[in-house]
Amino acid sequence: MTAPAARVVDAVKVYGRGDTEVRALDGVSVDFPAGRFTAVMGPSGSGKSTLMHCAAGLDTLTSGAALVGDTDLSTLDDRRLTLLRRDRIGFVFQAFNLLPTLTVAENITLPLDLAGRTVDRRRFDRLVDTVGLRDRLHHRPSELSGGQQQRVAVARAFAGDPDVVFADEPTGNLDSRSGEEVLRLLGRTVRDTGRTVVMVTHDPVAAAHADEVIFLADGRLVDRMTGPTADLVLDRMKAFDTGITTVPGGAP
Repeated sequence: MTAPAARVVDAVKVYGRGDTEVRALDGVSVDFPAGRFTAVMGPSGSGKSTLMHCAAGLDTLTSGAALVGDTDLSTLDDRRLTLLRRDRIGFVFQAFNLLPTLTVAENITLPLDLAGRTVDRRRFDRLVDTVGLRDRLHHRPSELSGGQQQRVAVARAFAGDPDVVFADEPTGNLDSRSGEEVLRLLGRTVRDTGRTVVMVTHDPVAAAHADEVIFLADGRLVDRMTGPTADLVLDRMKAFDTGITTVPGGAP
């Protein structure tokens, strides 16, 4: 078995106190296998975004552990956590988060430039060809479509060869065709590079591009699905509407 690229163990996240307390994560343990594309789904308020933020070191757990490889994030001070996020984690957000004054090429290499690392031109060229932006390298974000901007964001996330890329609703601002292109790109990049992607989504069609889908409800892991299809994921999500949060053979 390949060691997980990231994982959380007995993860608890509590917001507020007393009458306003919200238990966003309630004892979640889950591995994100290396070289795999995992989607995280669940109803609104299920804890899926909180899980991603804590696993990525963007937020801290109330108790339990979040690890990237063998590194327990809770053992790192702010500086070392910042360095870990820079060097070992990539991010793709719904809002693209590109710098408008930089070209496509400059946006892609930005994490490497900030880290003072030399750009591997051969790897950069492969990445550019993978995302299909060879003829847009000297354009600025305002000159690109939404789908093209998100492809730049995907390339940027993989540019530093991170252990894991976390994607938060990466197709949320895209039309269906552009969204499909970005999802295929994420899957292809996982296969071609052996990197790991963890994607939070509410869309069964998006989740169907993953190797595995994990389902959360009320801050708990309630099910997992390998080889997902849009119809199977949609049926599972419909079960939440009928109050069914666990299924035979699913997670407790």
